Amino acid sequence: METFKSFTPDLYPTNDQAFEEIALRLFHFQAEHNPVYKAYIALLGVVPDQVRSLREIPFLPITLFKTHLVAAGHWAPELTFLSSGTTGQSVSRHAIPSVSFYNQHSQKLFEDVFGPLEQYHVFCLLPSYLERTGSSLVAMASHFITESRSPLSGFFLNDLERLIEKIENVHDGRKGLLLGVTFALVDLAEQFDVDLGRSMVMETGGMKGRRPEIIREEVHEILMKNLRVDKVYSEYGMTELMSQAYSMGSGLFRCPPSMRVFLKEINDPFSTAEVTAGVINIIDLANAHSCAFIETQDIGRMDHQGHFEVLGRIDASDARGCNLLVE
Repeated sequence: METFKSFTPDLYPTNDQAFEEIALRLFHFQAEHNPVYKAYIALLGVVPDQVRSLREIPFLPITLFKTHLVAAGHWAPELTFLSSGTTGQSVSRHAIPSVSFYNQHSQKLFEDVFGPLEQYHVFCLLPSYLERTGSSLVAMASHFITESRSPLSGFFLNDLERLIEKIENVHDGRKGLLLGVTFALVDLAEQFDVDLGRSMVMETGGMKGRRPEIIREEVHEILMKNLRVDKVYSEYGMTELMSQAYSMGSGLFRCPPSMRVFLKEINDPFSTAEVTAGVINIIDLANAHSCAFIETQDIGRMDHQGHFEVLGRIDASDARGCNLLVE
């Protein structure tokens, strides 16, 4: 009998045809063995055996992670990731079977783009995430710190002066990687006169209600000018996904081999028509244990090369931390 582990060797297909074959196989598995997803597609009147293309696959609304255990098959969670949320908000819960798998997968996706972690000193400025438990971003960052094998690497909650001192001590040929929640990086840029030209600055998580939301271009302009870097990188990830996408500085995210983005019309989420702007729907093959087909409630657009840009949130949806800046 096939289980979610059957898909582990197929997480990194090398072309679109291979991705589609694996995703369709995964869809038919989860349509049968994920009770929440099975019930959802039944309500839509979708017959799984009649689904023959990726655009015909229904995407599960991300809000169901707040109210249900989304799992394919029967297995014991090793850890449950929790989304951020303001007081009184319900949070998403994503049970995962293996922390080691998540760490190794996240490391591979990062290193495929930026090279080995041992080439970096990893400085993490993630105050809003460190102040709560169950953050997938903190789990990933902690693993990156360990794998960098650098005595300088670490988390910096609110000690910006110590962070700057560490970064300025990077003189051994390695690059510094400053991974920070957006509002904390802006705080750093506005409070200190520092040259991070030898380091790579990567923002994620948005303003988290700590500062007024501004467009990404304005954030990047502040960071580039005040931190003296020529570009600002970005990470796109969320509690409900196991994969991350990265932007090389333009705000355009490149999907890793395990992930594809499809845009749906805002007023017709079940349309199979191709659009260049709309609701971001994600297929994440690494979500074989839960649901690989997620309607995120993010609004985005896509270029002709398949790179996507995040523009904001659907009206009345919760503000979440996954690199969202209102435009």
